[in-house]
Amino acid sequence: MSVNRTLLSVDKSSLIDFISTREEPEWILAERLQALELVEQLPYPKLEKTRLEQWDFGLLGSHVQPRRVSSLQELPAGAASHVVSENVIVGRNSGVAFIRLSDELEGKGVIFTDLDIAVRDHTDLVRPYYMRAIHANENIITALHATARTGGVFLYVPENVHIEVPLQALFVQDQADAIHMPHVLIVAEANSCVTFIENVISSLGSTGSYSTNGMLEVFVKPGAKVSIVSIHNVEASVIDTTYRRAVVEADGAIEWIIGELNEGNAVSDTTTLIQGTGASSDAKIICVGKGGQKLDLTTRAVHFGKHTDSDMLTKAVMTGQSTAIINGITKIEKGASGTNGQQTERVLMLSPEARGDANPILLIDEDDVKAGHAASVGQVNAEQLYYLMSRGINKEEAQRLIINGFLMPVIAEIPYEDVQDQIIQLVERKLGIKGGA
Repeated sequence: MSVNRTLLSVDKSSLIDFISTREEPEWILAERLQALELVEQLPYPKLEKTRLEQWDFGLLGSHVQPRRVSSLQELPAGAASHVVSENVIVGRNSGVAFIRLSDELEGKGVIFTDLDIAVRDHTDLVRPYYMRAIHANENIITALHATARTGGVFLYVPENVHIEVPLQALFVQDQADAIHMPHVLIVAEANSCVTFIENVISSLGSTGSYSTNGMLEVFVKPGAKVSIVSIHNVEASVIDTTYRRAVVEADGAIEWIIGELNEGNAVSDTTTLIQGTGASSDAKIICVGKGGQKLDLTTRAVHFGKHTDSDMLTKAVMTGQSTAIINGITKIEKGASGTNGQQTERVLMLSPEARGDANPILLIDEDDVKAGHAASVGQVNAEQLYYLMSRGINKEEAQRLIINGFLMPVIAEIPYEDVQDQIIQLVERKLGIKGGA
């Protein structure tokens, strides 16, 4: 039996065979089968001015487990250059190829491993959280992920453990017939502190249509602080659909720093559920569109707890005939008194054919709150350009300076210089301006 719904061509019998061969606890096998039934029933996500049913996601593919390697030099060409941490997991296609965790962190009780291993060896830690912030029954994309996901990362930080160095996951898609659905699950116990860096890249060539369907769940316990740096840079032939979601308890804090730097069409949803009193969320996003790219990016903060804070800043640079839908949503639930929710969306147009749609949305069900938004869409300031050129700077260099200045409020927040340089190089390379690697 086949489920052919434009989104993906899914061979149900092959997925059932895959599930039946998995050496996993009964609970997760049951959830996979339940999710498979939902794939046939659920609609596409309802997105603002974006119809996913018109996109060509290609065939689903099959599960291709990578060979485990003992060093980063055995990875595909160029992959190792993205690694900036001594503590790193490299996922390749449908599984994990490399794991490295320092003895020091392991001695503190930190768990950083392949999610497939964690499901079996740390069931008591994984089961309460896996697919509990993102739910299989939300839409066809989440259902398919819950059905076919392999590999991914599980990061567990014990109570009161402060990790001073970042941990990193690099996900590489380099085999055309492989399912690529990485899942990251992070649990930061009370009063812990951690920074996690995620890179998603591809090396498939320019022909065909492919997709990557990644998800990231973060559970921030009371008083914990979690910083997430997520950089996506896949080829034009790959459609990237990404769900990021955090649940933050009392006095906890999450920081999102996101670079949506894909070459092809992309949809992302980054949501923070701010549940506990005194909790906070800070999200900073940059994206760059070129050619005929279509981007639909949503950043959302939902306030449940009292005296909570959220701030969102999105900066987009658009060129060619690219289009971007930028949605910022602040939702303040009844009872979330003393809340402060702010958001800003800025779109810089480098081409008269490019399109940017900034949609700031406030949904407020409580009186005793502060909330505000700002949005702007505009061309490069001609006076700024003229001023720089009048000082002997050529037009290309002047544009590079303006673009870097526009994006720097986000990039400068990244606490690691290597990652800052990586993002600047990706931006400049994508826009075809000098300085790109």
